[in-house]
Amino acid sequence: MHIRVDIKRNDTVKVMTGRDKGKQGRVLRVFPNKAQLLVEHVMMVKKNVRPNPQRNIKGGIAEQESPIAISNVMIVCPTCGPSRIGHEHRGDRRVRICKRCNGPLDK
Repeated sequence: MHIRVDIKRNDTVKVMTGRDKGKQGRVLRVFPNKAQLLVEHVMMVKKNVRPNPQRNIKGGIAEQESPIAISNVMIVCPTCGPSRIGHEHRGDRRVRICKRCNGPLDK
């Protein structure tokens, strides 16, 4: 099942619900098939890592990001803060716009 995702890599998002409510971060990766994304410093989990001398990895407990549902985050508009995403045709391109201030979200 593939869900239409309006959030792209390197967007700034704010977590609206869940244990990390209120945190902001940059999107590292998007998983459209699972409707999830990986956000920097959000939903941190501990992972046991085995040492691997070939790759120069020390063993121990490492912290890493865990995927979060797309429905739990909102994109952050540079001018007005968290808002919903709309689409508009500007010339021959389809651009994402902020529903609050009608400003473009794409560079």
